[in-house]
Order: sequence, then C-alpha cells, then structure tokens
Amino acid sequence: MYHLQKVDTSVKAQVNEFVQFHYRLYRGTPQWVPPFISDIKVMMNPNKHPFYEHSDAEFFMAKNGSGEVVGRIALLENKAFNKYHDTRKANFCLFDVVDDQDAANCLFDAALDWSKNRNLDTIVGPKGFSLFDGYGIQVEGHEHRQMMTMMNYNFSYYSKLLDGYGFEKEVDFVSCYLPMDTFRIPEKAREVARRVEERGKFKVMQFKSRSHLMSYAQQIGEAYNKTFVNNWEYWPMSQREIDYVKENIVKVAVPSLVKIITYNEEIVGFLLGFPDISKALQRHSGKLNPISIMDIMMELNRTDWISFNGAGVLPEFHGRGGNAFMYYEMEKTMQSNPRYQHGELTQVAETAVQMRKDLVTAGGTP
Repeated sequence: MYHLQKVDTSVKAQVNEFVQFHYRLYRGTPQWVPPFISDIKVMMNPNKHPFYEHSDAEFFMAKNGSGEVVGRIALLENKAFNKYHDTRKANFCLFDVVDDQDAANCLFDAALDWSKNRNLDTIVGPKGFSLFDGYGIQVEGHEHRQMMTMMNYNFSYYSKLLDGYGFEKEVDFVSCYLPMDTFRIPEKAREVARRVEERGKFKVMQFKSRSHLMSYAQQIGEAYNKTFVNNWEYWPMSQREIDYVKENIVKVAVPSLVKIITYNEEIVGFLLGFPDISKALQRHSGKLNPISIMDIMMELNRTDWISFNGAGVLPEFHGRGGNAFMYYEMEKTMQSNPRYQHGELTQVAETAVQMRKDLVTAGGTP
C-alpha cells in the first residue's frame, strides 16, 4: 500500500528526498547520465527558475508503509504553452518509480486530481520546464548511453507502467546516430548548398572565442524562439527563459561547433553542436564542485562525440536552400576536427518528417 506526499519546496529535507530518489534508483546503471543535482533543485525553486514567472508546478512522492520513497513526479501547468496553442494541458516530468504498477498509479492518480482541480483536460509527459529538457519515455535503444542530459533515459519497464494506466502515444522523438566515416549529404543537396553559398545571400557565421559567442547569444536565443514555431513542443520563451537557455548553452559550448546561418545579414538558422561530456557527468554523480568542473572542461577537449541538439532554419527559408546549406555545414562541422568520430542529432520529432528522411539519406541511423 502506498501513500502520497506533496513536497514542500521550502523544506530542504523534502527537496533532497525528492531529488535523491532518482540517483538511488539508477545507481550503477551504465547507460544513465546523472543530471546536476543543483539543476534539479533550481527547477524546484520558484524564485530561481524562469518557468515560474508565467506558470506553476508542484511535486509529489509516493512512499511505502515504511516511509521509503518508491516514486516521484512533478506536475506542471505551462500557461504560456496553453495560451499559445489554445489548450488546457497539464505536463508531468521528473517521473521516476520502482517497477510496480500500484506505485505508478499512486502518482498518476495525483496527477489526475491535480489537473482536474485546475480545470485542465489532458496530461502529457514527460515534458519539462524548458525547451532543452528531454522529452518522453524512452521505448527503444536502452542499450545505448544517454546523450548527456539533453534527452531522458529510463528503465524499459516505464512504458509498461504508462500503458497500464491508460496513457497513449502523442508524438515520437528519434535520435539519429551520425558516423563520421559514412555521414555524407547527397550530392544533389551538396550542389544546392554550393549554389546557395555562391549567391552570397546565405552566409555562415563562426565563432572564435566564448566572448564572441556570448556577444551573439541574445540574437541566437531570439532566432531559436522563432525557428520552432511549428513544432509540437513549442511555446514562446520569455526573456528570462532565453537568458536561462543562453547561460546553460554557454556552459558546455565550444565556439567552433556553434554556427549561425544568416540571410542578407539577418539570422535565419543555427547549428548548435556540443561535445559529449557524458563520461565526466557519470564520474561525478550529479555533483558540481571545482574538481568535477575541471574534469568536465577536460572532457570537452577529449571526447570523440558531438551532439547536435538545436539545428534549424526558419520555416520560410526551407524552400530556398536553407536546409541543404545547414546539412552541408553539419557535415563540415563533423569533419573539422579528426578527433570527432561520432555524432548524434538528439531527439528529432516525428513531425519533422523531411529532416528525419534527410538524415537517413545522409547515412544516419535512427
């Protein structure tokens, strides 16, 4: 028999109990990459995370008769998303639970009651606090290591528990492996990209230093905010949310892997490449201190993996060669340093039909 406890986020012990359950449940799982403990605590702090300037969230734990945590869940009302899409959806995230349907039901019953009390009519998740949080329950590829904290990783039984409660799929996301030795865009696309480049209206801006990158961070954030307006997960970010994304991107960004695509000097697209620091994150189990920071900085310079998590061109430029130009730059980025042998495009929505076809054509493996 399980009982529910609402987390009082002003009580440090309860916050720690909620946060630490995830680390206890997944300890020793080689495919799991632990997030920073401090990042999860920021999500639980209304005074620190920009999500709370427009929306609400609450946190719950399921406990057994001995008072031990067996599951947790965060429930969100993203008012900015609902207003933009004219919906009444609740989201859940930070969902973790032991392999027990009753424990999962305890959490989802709470989600139903919470949603009904707010006059919300649908529950969707996992879907978190920002556009850079991972989406969904992983249903395939559990043998592969998670790509940093840019996607979710969960045990294979999670999908069984969601199905058992009555959840249905809303949208699929697929990550795509890009092997350096075979990833080549088709010659037709390459020719389009060359012609586009020769005309001189599309150009690529590259960055030589972190300070140079930071000077364009605001413009990158604004362009990101415009590019994905047709995507399932989109909502218009506030200025504080753009600032939050900028700060988090710059922490792990290598300037040479970030490229901006302009058309007549206006930013119309971008390619955000991140060195994979998963190994360093795993070594430090979510702890952020001078030693772990030093190790992460060293991992940035020795990893042979790149994650492309943020690649796009404004919709109105898709038919003008912008997409071919972007893939051409992706290929050049992977070839720019012989150290990089592996790439991944992380979590591409099924609604991005052409993009997924293009990646497979170029040698990518879903």
